[in-house]
Amino acid sequence: MELLLLLGLPLLGSLLLALIGRRAWAPEVNVLMSAGTFAAGVWLTAHVIAHGPMLVWHEQFFIDPFNVFLVILTAFIGLTTSLFSRPYLRTEEHHGRLNRRQLRLYHSMFQLFMFTMLLALTTNNMGILWVAMEAATLTTVLLVSLYRTPASIEAAWKYFILCGVGLAQALFGTILLYFAAEKVLGNAGSTALLWTHLNEIKGQLEPTVLSLAFVFMLVGYGTKVGLAPLHNWLPDAHAEGPTPVSAVLSGLLLNVALYAVVRCKVLVEGSVRSDLAGDLMMGFGLLSLVLAAFLLWRQKDIKRLFAYSSIEHMGLATFAFGMGGPVANFAALLHMTVHSLTKSSLFFTVGHATQQAGTQVMDKIHGLITSNPTVGWGLMLGTLAILGMPPFGVFTSEFLILITAMRDHPWASPILLLGLGVAFAAIFSRVQAMVFGETRLPRLPHPPALVPVFAQLALVLMLGLYIPPHLATWYREAARLIG
Repeated sequence: MELLLLLGLPLLGSLLLALIGRRAWAPEVNVLMSAGTFAAGVWLTAHVIAHGPMLVWHEQFFIDPFNVFLVILTAFIGLTTSLFSRPYLRTEEHHGRLNRRQLRLYHSMFQLFMFTMLLALTTNNMGILWVAMEAATLTTVLLVSLYRTPASIEAAWKYFILCGVGLAQALFGTILLYFAAEKVLGNAGSTALLWTHLNEIKGQLEPTVLSLAFVFMLVGYGTKVGLAPLHNWLPDAHAEGPTPVSAVLSGLLLNVALYAVVRCKVLVEGSVRSDLAGDLMMGFGLLSLVLAAFLLWRQKDIKRLFAYSSIEHMGLATFAFGMGGPVANFAALLHMTVHSLTKSSLFFTVGHATQQAGTQVMDKIHGLITSNPTVGWGLMLGTLAILGMPPFGVFTSEFLILITAMRDHPWASPILLLGLGVAFAAIFSRVQAMVFGETRLPRLPHPPALVPVFAQLALVLMLGLYIPPHLATWYREAARLIG
C-alpha cells in the first residue's frame, strides 16, 4: 500500500496539474502532492526498518536499506523544492519570464520527474530501471527548456542528445547482462533482469560478458551522473533551466544515476571477483573531481559554478564507492546525503539572489548580506558547508573518504587534496565577493522561501556533529549490502 502511494501520488499529481496547472493555486497543489509523496516515503521507510527488505508486485519492486534511504531523501528534497518553487515561479511570472501555460508544464513535469526518480529507485527490474532513467531525461528536457530562449533550447537539446547517447550505452549493457543471466537461468529466463535473482547467481555469470556490460553501463549511467569526460550537458542544463530544476538535477537525478551504477557494480564484483569495477569507478571519480575543480576558476555564471561543484562532489562519491569496504561505502552514502541537502539549498538561495540582482553573472552581484540578510547568510553558510568546512556534514564524509584513501590507496590522497583545495579557493573567492559589499539590490515582489534553506542546512550541520544511532545503523546496513 505504501509503495502504491509513493508511486501513485506523483503520477496522479502530474495528470492533475496538467489539467489545472494554469490556476493561481496550482503551486499549492504541487506542494500538497509532494507532501503526500514524502509521507508515503516515511511510511515505506518505517516498514522496511521494522520488517526488513520487501519484494512486491511479482518481484518487480524491491526495497532494502540501500534504496529506501535514497527514496526518503528524494521525497524530502522534492517537497522542499516545491515549497521553494512557489515564490520563485511567481516572481518569474511577475517579471514576464514565464506565463501560465509554461507554469502548467513546469508543475506537471515536476511531478512526473519525481515519479520517474522513485520508480528507478524502487524497481527490481534492470530493464525498468533503464526505462525510468530515460523517462527522467525526457521530463527534464522539457523543464530545462521551459524559458524557450535560444540558450535554454540549445541546453535542452545538448542534454537530450548527450544523455540519449549515454543511455543507449546503458541499454546495450543491460542487454549483455540479460544475455549472461539467461544462459544460467535457462527456463527461468523471464527473471533474468530482476536484480535480486541476478544477485543470487552472480557467481555463476560469465565474467567477460559481465565486465563488458559494466563498462557500457558505467559509461551510460555515468553520463547522467555527470562524470568527466561525459559531463558537458550538466553546466548548460543548470545555467539555462529554472533554478528549481537545477536543485532537483543536482540533489536527485545525479544520486539516482549513481545508485544505478552501484547496483551494477555489486553484480560485476560478484562475478568477476576482481577490482575492475572499483578501479574504473575510482578513475572516473578522480578525473571528475580534478577536472571540475580547475574548471571552477573559469566560471562567471553562479549557477554554472555550482553545477561544476556538483560534478566535483559526485566524482568524490564515485571514487568512494569504487574503493569499497564498509568505511568507504558508509562515507559515500553520507556524502550523497549531505551533498543533496546542501546543494539544493544553495540553489534555492542562488535562485532568490539572481532574481534580486536580475543577472546570474557573479561580478554583477554584490551586497546580498546588506539587501537581504537571510539570502546572504543562506548563501554564505551553504557555501561553507559544500566546501567541507567543519562542523558541517560534508566535512565528515570527506574526512572519512580521505582517511580511507590514505590507508588503502595512498597514491590517490594527493590528487584528492589537490582537487578539494582548488575547488575551495575557486568557490570561496567568488561567493564572498557576492555576499559582502555595500551595493543595495531591489526587493523581491514575493517573499523568498528560506525555511527549506535553513532546515536543510540545519540537517547538514547535525550530521556533522551527531549522526543518530538509528541513522548510523541504517547507513552501516546499506554499506554492508553494497559490499
